Amino acid sequence: MLIRAGYDIAFNAPNPTPLLLMLSIHPEREPDLQSPQQMMFDPPVPAHHYRDVFGNVCTRVVAPPGLLRITNEFTIADSGQPDLYAPDAEQSLVENLPDDVLVYLLGSRYCETDRLSDTAWSLFGHVTPGWSRVQAIVDYVQDRISFGYEHARPTRTAYEGFMERRGVCRDFAHLAVTLCRCMNIPARYCTGYLGDIGVPAVDDPMDFSAWFDVYLGGAWYVFDARHNKPRIGRVLMARGRDATDVAISTAFGTAWLAGFEVITYEQMASSPAPA
Repeated sequence: MLIRAGYDIAFNAPNPTPLLLMLSIHPEREPDLQSPQQMMFDPPVPAHHYRDVFGNVCTRVVAPPGLLRITNEFTIADSGQPDLYAPDAEQSLVENLPDDVLVYLLGSRYCETDRLSDTAWSLFGHVTPGWSRVQAIVDYVQDRISFGYEHARPTRTAYEGFMERRGVCRDFAHLAVTLCRCMNIPARYCTGYLGDIGVPAVDDPMDFSAWFDVYLGGAWYVFDARHNKPRIGRVLMARGRDATDVAISTAFGTAWLAGFEVITYEQMASSPAPA
């Protein structure tokens, strides 16, 4: 299948303000592009792209005083298959994990493993290690947190989400990631596009989505504590320890969000991409 995706985002800065943007798709999805993903700036500003330590594409710009609009729209091919289901995937012993996977067992800015370790073991210590344990964590998180866009707060941590029992998709992901790490299951936070493909459409404005990966049996698998079901059409943008590593924008100064629109939908063959 083909997916059309993109964004129209604007910032308003009172002074020249450096921005770090993470709005490109992940390099592993670049071979699937059917049209260029070209980040456009209005007014035009120089942009520098690089890859961070997690392999994500980052963009550096300096926002001029006033309004800076950033747009992009592209078509990407997708298998059309739902997230992989592997119920026999086993949990690896910590001592057998690859060196580069160990970082995803550690606590991080939004994932306070030290504050939730005892809770995690009391809840999931009796569950069979591996896929079943991760699924039990996902079931628990979906039941524990009440979703609502009005609950969004950029400073909420996994522990705070656990206590407040409300949040948005990033809060679901942070709590699930933290509980997995407490149980010695490597977990990493993911962000990207996820449209209403293969599920009933909703009237809510489109947004970027957060989910997470776990490392089981020598491979990474996708889980989604917000939706708790295999989904079609995920387009990965970035991965990291938590939302700190994959923030769509980081301002080194003052820059207010002045506009935000995201699109992602299945593109029918009769609907060619704009030239």
